[in-house]
Formats: sequence, structure tokens, C-alpha cells
Amino acid sequence: MSRYDRYVLSQYLLFFGFFALILVAVFWINRAVSLFDWLIGDGQGVMAFLEISVLSLPNLVRMVLPLAAFAATVWVTNRLNSESELTVLRATGSSPWQLARPAMAFGVLTALMMSALSLVLLPASLAQMQEREAELSRSVSAKLLKPGSFLHPADGLTFFIGSIDDDGTLNNVFLTDQRAATTEVTYTSDKAYLVRDGDGAHLILVDGLAQRRNLETAQLSTTAFADFSYPIGRVTPEIGDGPRPLRSIPTRDLLYDRAQITATETHSLGAQAEELHQRFARAVVTLAVVMIAVSTLMLGGFSRFGIWKQLLAAFVLLILIEGLRGIVAAPVLEDAAMWPLLYLPAGLGLLISLVFLHLASRPQLLARGRSRPEASA
Repeated sequence: MSRYDRYVLSQYLLFFGFFALILVAVFWINRAVSLFDWLIGDGQGVMAFLEISVLSLPNLVRMVLPLAAFAATVWVTNRLNSESELTVLRATGSSPWQLARPAMAFGVLTALMMSALSLVLLPASLAQMQEREAELSRSVSAKLLKPGSFLHPADGLTFFIGSIDDDGTLNNVFLTDQRAATTEVTYTSDKAYLVRDGDGAHLILVDGLAQRRNLETAQLSTTAFADFSYPIGRVTPEIGDGPRPLRSIPTRDLLYDRAQITATETHSLGAQAEELHQRFARAVVTLAVVMIAVSTLMLGGFSRFGIWKQLLAAFVLLILIEGLRGIVAAPVLEDAAMWPLLYLPAGLGLLISLVFLHLASRPQLLARGRSRPEASA
């Protein structure tokens, strides 16, 4: 690479890091508010909040990476144009294809970053986050320690706590177990304590009453007790129940085990093909976004009024590519054989950038196009 290429590429990477940091921070703060309210408000520690936040970062980076690459390309190219650097280089004989080489290298680097995220890091982080969230949902403190509300931690189970003292004492406890087909049991107690036993927990009811009603005979029996231990570990679901979300399935499984995934996890072949090829298409789209930005701005020369028309065209093309990605996904979901459609937005973006670079390398074509409307007027 020439000194110019290294200089411009370093500028692309510098501003890419800046825009990516800003966008990730904005998205992360928006998510962290609800996440903090869920975890901290339900009795979880700060470490759980930090762990879930870290696991969500790959998905946030995946969302903002094309935008950050586009913004960095537009910013650096526009600055080079406004400071007449591109004009000077063109005057010395450099073609738009040569001037676009740093952007091509930058697009390849960002595409590789997106590939690593989409193919490896994102599925692994989502799978780990799903497992961690399942563990947190099983937490007794997250499910049961909410005073003043009737809770239903499992089908047929109703739980209520009047208040919780600073030392952890539960007051005015009400528990109804309707999971048995023939019996309904209701426990009431003035005080109760939560005692952990390994991975499980027991609710110790003190000075309470147990009311057992036979649903077949409508007979009611009551039993007063000084203390009673109720195991509550069994009311929470087991981790791993149900099929895995497609986004958390490793790429290798989507490549080689589609039939097994369809049989065991009920994901259709179309949904699997759409998810798999979207992971590859994201990388190509990132490259296309960079090339659209630089090629569109190359169409304009130096002007005291800036290149706002080229900037507007670049933004319109970016919106067009993103909108087209949503349209081509629907046919693939219905028919897995239609997966090449997922690469259409990226291919169209690359084709447009090649056309724009060709026009920029032949300014006489653009000048001829501008002169025709003036002549007709």
C-alpha cells in the first residue's frame, strides 16, 4: 500500500472506532435501563447485570457496525474532498479507482469483523445469554420476593408476600398449590423465611395454617403448624426446555445438521436457510455499504457548497439496501431453495458502486449528462 492508502485507511479505522463507540453506547444505555430495572429490581446483584450486558455487546456491535462503517467512510471522504486533497490527487493523475483503494481495504476489514461476529461470536453469546437468563429466571428472589403482588411462578401455583423486613423475614405469606388433580392446598403464615439448599431453596413457614380441600368430595381439612418447610425449587422450569432460538444455534450446526434441527427443534428448512445465509450476507452488505458511500461521494468534485447531493444520494441508497434486505427474506422463509435472494441487496450495492466509480473515472460522461438539460433549456 502507498503512503496515501495507509494514511486514509488509518483515518477510516479511527473514525470507524469513534462512531462505533458512540452508537454502541447509545444502544447499550437504552437497553441497560430496562435490564437494570429487571435484574436489580428483582434482587439480582451488579455482577449479573454486568454479565448480561457483556453478553449483549456482540449483538449491539453487529447492529451498529454497518452504520459506523458508512458514517466513517462518508466523514473521511467528505473531509478529503472539502480540503481539496482528492482534487489535488486527481490533478496528479490518480483515478477514482486508485482513490477508492483505501475504502476497499476498509470495507474488507469491516466485512471480516462482521463475519467473525455473525458466524461465531453472536451465536455463542446469545446461547450463553439465554442460558444465563434462564438461570436468573429460576432464581427464587427474582420469582418470589416481590411484596404486595400475587405471583404465579408456575401453573396452578399462587404466591403472595405482604412485606419483607430488612433482615429478610417475609410477612403475611399466602401460598396456594392447585397443581394436583384432586387436591387444593392453601398455606398461610404470619412469618416465613427463605432458606437455600444448594441449587434449590425451601420456604420455612412459621405459625401458620394449612387448608387442604378435596376437589372430588368438597371436604376441607385444616392443620395448624408451628413451622413447615415447603420446597420451592421444583416450581421453576429446567434450563434447556424447548427448542433453541435460531440465532443462538452455531453456524456449523446450520451447515451440516439441518435435518436434525428440523426434527428435534421444529425449525423449518426455510427459516434455517434464511438465518444461515443472513450471517454470510451481513458481511457482504457491510462491504457494499462502504463502497456505496465512497463511490457516491467520488461523483462530485470540489465545490464551495459541499457535496450534499452526493451525501443525500448515499443515504437514500443505504435505506434502499436495508429495505430490500427485509423484502428478500420472506421468500426464503417459505422456500429454502430461494436463499440466493438474500445476497441480492449486497450484490446490487456493489454493482451500483462499480457503476459510480466508472462514471467518476470518466467525468466527460457526467459533464455530457449535465450539458444536455442546459442545451434543451
